[in-house]
Amino acid sequence: METKTQALKEYAGQLRLSGIQDQVEELIRKASEEKCSYLDFSLSLLETEINQRNQRDLERRTKAAKLPINHDLGQYDYAFINGISKQQLNQLRECQWLEQNFNVVLMGPSGIGKTMIAAGLCFDALKKGYKAYFRTMEQLNETLIMKDITRSALIEYNKLLKANLLVIDDIMMFALEKKQAVQFFNFINHLHEKASFVVTTNKSPQEWVKMLDDEVIATALLDRILYHCEVVRLSGKSYRLQNRKTIF
Repeated sequence: METKTQALKEYAGQLRLSGIQDQVEELIRKASEEKCSYLDFSLSLLETEINQRNQRDLERRTKAAKLPINHDLGQYDYAFINGISKQQLNQLRECQWLEQNFNVVLMGPSGIGKTMIAAGLCFDALKKGYKAYFRTMEQLNETLIMKDITRSALIEYNKLLKANLLVIDDIMMFALEKKQAVQFFNFINHLHEKASFVVTTNKSPQEWVKMLDDEVIATALLDRILYHCEVVRLSGKSYRLQNRKTIF
């Protein structure tokens, strides 16, 4: 029995079936206890392999997404009142809006959960098989500046162009120079109606004009983001300040 089990593990290794290779002893033990048929045992082997591959794929895509630490909406504190209900958030988490290339704008002051909600929606999209990425406005701007200079930035840029969902955190947090504003508009325009955006901002549309120093670009940018879009206006006091921790 031991020899055959070892042989099965070795064959699984040669075929790069690491899920089966890692769990074959447990699968054999369980099949023996439950007196599984040959068909059921075969299905359990393949199911184990598929599940592990899916898990590894999710881990790889989650790493590429560059999510912040707090990105699991399963741990969201619904006792914190910020203007979005549990029903509304659950509806967004279903990700049906991604099929229609809808956008979501989370607008409101700092500390009320915009980033966590955005990151959580990105994580939910990843779990449903979408190509989803989380980038701050600063990270995205750096990529757009450097894409014609460094290979790594160009690879990042081309990766983002293939996204199903792109989260842009803290959009318009800082002013953009004219060249940067044009690059950003061209990027958004390229993905327009090909992908969905989740945008977090503490600036009103009127303030975007000031940040871009160009009313035409600001208007065109807002036109594309808000065309198919759900604007969620959040409010309230900062969660971090209400739940701050001390060293004592």
